[in-house]
Amino acid sequence: MTQTRYTAKATAPTIEISEDTQETPLDLVVGLCKALASEQIAYCHWKSNNHISRSATGENDLDLLISRSDITNFTEILSRLGFKQAKGPTEKQMSGVHDFFGFDAEADRIVHVHAHYQMVLGHDMTKNYRLPIEKAYIRSAAQAGLFKIPAVEYEYIVFIIRMVLKHSTWDTVLGGEGKLNSAERQELAYLLDKIDPRQVANILQEHLPYLSVEFLDECLQAITTTESIRKRIKIGARLHKHLRSNTRHSYLKDIHLKFWRRIKIALRRRILNKSPKHRLGGGGILIAVVGGDGAGKSTVVDGLNAWLSRYFGTTQVHMGKPDWSTTTVLVRGLLYFASLARLVPRASSARNALQQKALISPGYPWLVREICRSRDRFRTYVRARRYAADGGIVLLDRYPVPQLKFMDDPLSGIFLEQLATSPRANEFLSPKKESRLASAILKQEARYYNYMAPPDLLFVLRVEPDTAVMRKTDEDPATVRERSTEFFALDWQGTRAHVIDAGQEKEAVLAEIKSIIWSAL
Repeated sequence: MTQTRYTAKATAPTIEISEDTQETPLDLVVGLCKALASEQIAYCHWKSNNHISRSATGENDLDLLISRSDITNFTEILSRLGFKQAKGPTEKQMSGVHDFFGFDAEADRIVHVHAHYQMVLGHDMTKNYRLPIEKAYIRSAAQAGLFKIPAVEYEYIVFIIRMVLKHSTWDTVLGGEGKLNSAERQELAYLLDKIDPRQVANILQEHLPYLSVEFLDECLQAITTTESIRKRIKIGARLHKHLRSNTRHSYLKDIHLKFWRRIKIALRRRILNKSPKHRLGGGGILIAVVGGDGAGKSTVVDGLNAWLSRYFGTTQVHMGKPDWSTTTVLVRGLLYFASLARLVPRASSARNALQQKALISPGYPWLVREICRSRDRFRTYVRARRYAADGGIVLLDRYPVPQLKFMDDPLSGIFLEQLATSPRANEFLSPKKESRLASAILKQEARYYNYMAPPDLLFVLRVEPDTAVMRKTDEDPATVRERSTEFFALDWQGTRAHVIDAGQEKEAVLAEIKSIIWSAL
């Protein structure tokens, strides 16, 4: 067998972040590292240290191994810096490994801290192995620029074990994962260039005596050379045998979980078009955005969705145009055919209904449409609340609040008021307000809206009517001005709403809203 030759190097490499060759580290990451140092937290950035600069800029996760004795102080530091704890998808959750997310507002970037209180590794689907060498691993760490990083020999040993478990077992080879990817090859080259083989031997003898230097070399050959598949699988099986006392699950359960989780994730992505994301540890949240014409409601909601959905389970809901239920489809269909026969007015708005002549006055058909709409909004609200109760983030484009007298269409109660004050009231005033049927419909509609509690966060986008007219070029300027003026005049004092000047540039509006949201998560 060809023996690997190592180049002896210092055990604590210095990795500086040069501002002329690398991006500047995020202020949030700098603040975190300074706090860890000042409070003497025993930790290290335990893997992928060849790209430590990418961790400093938030492009990569911060994989931090934390001493058990410092867990409380560590989490307090994260809390002070505005980090939020979140739970990963069920198949990714592991004991002793937690996820925290922070927001650097200046850079508009979310920072993901992957905090390990014990060293858990293995295939991404199960992470079935725990190496009980955390104390020695952290003790070997030395300051290297912003972070403390472990002695390169420790990192090398753990890397080889990780790669064999990920790429050289029979199930991973059959699954098409038998080779290192480009990033893994770069990391291996970085480690091979720096290790001292004598230190590698000493660490194995002291902390992992069941792994010899010779066997580690065989593992290296399995992941870097064109060894036969049979030999690579054999080496992977031997490594599992050496580590079997450090497994989290039995061998059969580990194999079962790998295949089942692969299938489940593939079904989610290809059939349901969903990718599992983190859920907020403190529970989910409903965030509503309202505003007049041209205020940029949809633009803001789209921007927030792009920002949050990268890491968190997030859904976007248009409350102004809720999905139609089967009942609504049937009712609307009947009213449509009735309108073709001029039995009822074909009304897209209350005002439009008043201007039409039909065999049946607009009142009852409009009430029927509105009770269907309010029911659909309520059903949409229930689904949104359930999603948030499970830790998800719901972004609501429009929301029924007491201050608003419109939301794409007036509510039925407002419609009857328009009928009562219309010059043609005698012709169209049917149903009358005192009608039992009309009263019952209005009460049911009110119940639907009463069941809908205020959102957890409400953002009001306020824009000058003139600005709204300039922005909303695809609609009648007079209508846009009228609706925008009505909204602009609303008084939000005494409410929990966050009133945002939507006349600013889009980036400034989003930045202000993001800061408020992050503090509330």
